[in-house]
Amino acid sequence: MKLIHDLNCYQDRIEQQIQTITTQLGPASPLRDACEYALLSGGKRFRPALVLMIAETLENHVDASYAALAIEAFHTASLIADDLPCMDNDDERRNQPSLHKKYDETTALLASYAMIAAGYELVSQNSLQLNDPERGLIAIQITSKNTGLHGATGGQYLDINPPHLTKEVILDVIQKKTVSLFEIAFSYGWIFGGGDLKSLPLVKKASEHFGMAFQITDDIGDTEQDIVNGRQINLANFLGHEEATKMFHVELKKFEECVGELGLGGSGVAFLEELLSHR
Repeated sequence: MKLIHDLNCYQDRIEQQIQTITTQLGPASPLRDACEYALLSGGKRFRPALVLMIAETLENHVDASYAALAIEAFHTASLIADDLPCMDNDDERRNQPSLHKKYDETTALLASYAMIAAGYELVSQNSLQLNDPERGLIAIQITSKNTGLHGATGGQYLDINPPHLTKEVILDVIQKKTVSLFEIAFSYGWIFGGGDLKSLPLVKKASEHFGMAFQITDDIGDTEQDIVNGRQINLANFLGHEEATKMFHVELKKFEECVGELGLGGSGVAFLEELLSHR
């Protein structure tokens, strides 16, 4: 129950903050309405919550809210694109019509562009708020790498067009499509939370192990559904439940080692470890 309560507290904060930025998206228009529809259609708000958890664990008393909203904008953009008929062709998202069903494909595509642009603007706002352009530049570099061909965009392409089905290919898809956004979230929390920039490589390593563990649990939970839907990229289906579970525990242990080496403690990190174990 405490796990659910803690996550709900972060979700409530993110929901309130999202409401404050929708007017910044541009003048009233059907396109802005579409952006608001996508942003406000619910969701766990887990990635922005990660930004706030990590920033607050550092106890430097700085505000990483804009960075948290930025990762939600990037995540929303990816979901809009994933749902399009040329991608996963999903008619629903969170029990509501997908954006291209609510509006049309052209509006949905442009809304995804707008969300990406909004994410970069929010990153720059957090940098200006801290009066620290170096941190903003590093954050933008990390974002660009993890949203492009080396990250979420390349991962989506591989997910749809795997060259062949091997463990290496599946792990590459997970790395690019799932871990990439967690790297952004962990890095934002550390960067805009005032963490030592020299430790960023270890922060990224922690995010990789966390993201892998997170996706493995998703794959284990989705084995039957993915078989029915004919989806190939599922590590648990490829390796088997027992082997995938072993991999999960290895990734969880490595994540715990990384956060220990970083000297992170407190309720935020304990929450992340509990969340992975619970999943």
